[in-house]
Amino acid sequence: MAETDPAELERRIERTRAELAETVDAIADRVRPKNVARRTVARVEANAKQFVASVGDRIGDAVGVSPRPMKPAGEPGDDLWADEAPGLAPVLIGVGAVLVVGAAVLLVRRRRRR
Repeated sequence: MAETDPAELERRIERTRAELAETVDAIADRVRPKNVARRTVARVEANAKQFVASVGDRIGDAVGVSPRPMKPAGEPGDDLWADEAPGLAPVLIGVGAVLVVGAAVLLVRRRRRR
């Protein structure tokens, strides 16, 4: 067996303690309710946005409306749709999507309370 310097052993032990403390802190931060809630809200928002975009695309396909072209950011020129009156369909789709998502959130909360 190789002999080890006691000072070296103490340095190793201290380094291991520091690494363990960092690991425990990282785990505690990850499972902290506030952080879990923040990640969950972000995931729900992303899913809702994807769902709304998907529904909008499907409704647009069913109605026969094509998406509007967008001007690239930073490109000079007039607004592409300045002469066109805003349509009511996108507003109704948005309101419907908000109602559906709101109802789903309420149902999930009620089920968790029971």
